[in-house]
Amino acid sequence: MFGYMGKMLFANLSERTLEDRPLSESDARNFLGGPSLGAKVLYENMPKDCDAFAEESMFGIVTGPLTGTRAFFSGRYTVVSKSPVTGGWNDANSGGFFGPALKHAGFDAVFVNGISETPVYIFIDEGKAQILDATEAWGLKTEETEEYFKKIHGDKINVALVGPAGESLSNVAAVMNDGHRAAGRGGTGAVMGSKKLKAIVVSGSLSVEVADSAKLTECNRAISEFMKGPGKMMADGFGTFGTGMLYNNSTQNGDSGIKNWSGAGVVDYAGQEASMAISSIGIDKFKTAKYSCANCPLGCGAFHNYTEGTRGWDLSHAPRPEYETMASFGSMLLNTDAECIFICNEICNAYGLDTISAGSIVAWAMEAYNEGALTLDDLDGIDLKWGNADAIIALTEKIGKGEGVGAILAKGTQAAAKHFGKGEEFLVVASGIEEPQHDSRLGYGLSRTYKYDPTPGRHVKGGIGMGVQVPAGGIDYSSTGHQDKLGVADTELTNSSGYCLFGGMCTPPGGLLDLINAVTGFNYSKADSIDLGMRMYNMRALFNVREGLRRKDFTLSPRFTAAPPPTEGPIAGNVIDVEKLADNFFNAIGWDGDGVPLRQTLEHLGGFDEAIAELYPAPQFPGAPGA
Repeated sequence: MFGYMGKMLFANLSERTLEDRPLSESDARNFLGGPSLGAKVLYENMPKDCDAFAEESMFGIVTGPLTGTRAFFSGRYTVVSKSPVTGGWNDANSGGFFGPALKHAGFDAVFVNGISETPVYIFIDEGKAQILDATEAWGLKTEETEEYFKKIHGDKINVALVGPAGESLSNVAAVMNDGHRAAGRGGTGAVMGSKKLKAIVVSGSLSVEVADSAKLTECNRAISEFMKGPGKMMADGFGTFGTGMLYNNSTQNGDSGIKNWSGAGVVDYAGQEASMAISSIGIDKFKTAKYSCANCPLGCGAFHNYTEGTRGWDLSHAPRPEYETMASFGSMLLNTDAECIFICNEICNAYGLDTISAGSIVAWAMEAYNEGALTLDDLDGIDLKWGNADAIIALTEKIGKGEGVGAILAKGTQAAAKHFGKGEEFLVVASGIEEPQHDSRLGYGLSRTYKYDPTPGRHVKGGIGMGVQVPAGGIDYSSTGHQDKLGVADTELTNSSGYCLFGGMCTPPGGLLDLINAVTGFNYSKADSIDLGMRMYNMRALFNVREGLRRKDFTLSPRFTAAPPPTEGPIAGNVIDVEKLADNFFNAIGWDGDGVPLRQTLEHLGGFDEAIAELYPAPQFPGAPGA
């Protein structure tokens, strides 16, 4: 089977057992890899209604068929689990070098259940795995952990790990790799940490065979040519400034969160000077080196030597904050201090925190404090006035360490509001998960994605997306369902194949499908790819359906839905009918109004025999066998 190693590792940490299982060609064809393959495995192997932190709960790391090949932009892997925040499906994506290294070590995926009595790690070397003691690594920060394992196994290893935040079961803990790359959302790190699993360490030089090497070379060449032609502006921008290249514009056009989503950039964060200073363009003078994930011709990452700091932190080799981090620790807090954002990024990387949620937690606490709901005593004496950079750093560090009020906030804003019994009106969450830094009152299609994607609160799950904004004449809902469906199908293909979404912006139309066919030899047509995308989407959704989650269980905070729209700024007056968008989408993809796939939909897509039997059992008549 081309594009795959053909086997998955299953570890039970309670029993200290390891098992290699084959990856079937039918599962590879039907679900490709990444989140969709992960959803199928957890659906089949994890008990229904299992708590996210229970022994039976399963955690997985899954690659895609492009991962570990020569295909451009193929450095991604996905972490899958049940979310301790939503109680439903969760997947989070990361780049860097760990995903390809796992393939080269001999496995397409690793799935873990059970709970070890003491800290352990899984070591995989050239197709063979061991469960080893990690007691000495427990408590170490991210880079300290990587260095610890390199002293044991040499410099050629790659590591996916949890920091102290994951060990303490923070609901905003990430799975980290390569020092600063994060599979960050939904509590993935907490589930890994709950198993006393410090890390998965991989080493190997096995190759991934591809179906058509010459075709793969041709596909890569087409991407290179596109990046020099129609995609040049995007490629040059991302290659030079990374994801934060338009941050200063986003604060002014209504895209980025301002003042915990209560303000408008042109009013509260007025002028581009404030945001320019902390944008990728503003800090570019401190850049010392570019950073690229595996097989990436673009290189949107960078390291900086930030020399204008006065707080004593070593920022001589600091990874450049991503757009989401800039906004979460910048405009969301009315903060214009670049050093503060670098430091908060360092804290989140060191302790293993999702920067989107971490910054949003500070923003929630800041608004609650400034509106009188939280007091200095509640916040351990930290004076969280808007824009107070020192206070932002202090609170972020407490969240990372899980100390004092930080232990409360580390569970997320929804849990913190419940703990304090106040501040609920300042929440901006999707089923409990803090919103990413793209306003769904501007990119209106995001509201359906945020609320009703099987993994809520994500801007990287397709649909109509952030690029389509509310037009001057208002939203025409007549065709949103079909648009939404096509966008979702395309993004499912990207995420499950191990491809990078930003790479997709620099890839010619049809280029990703060509890559997948060249690597796998599956020869999907365009129509096949839409059905494939829908099959993968339904697989993630069916995990939630099995857990008893229905449309009524998915929520989006009133600030984005029921609250009066802003009266000033670019999104003034925008009202989004998220339920109309959802109705249209469900109808387009063949679901009922309660958010459950119809039987005929699952039968058309194929690969869902077990789910169909559970959802639509044959009627039992008196006297019939089994009645």
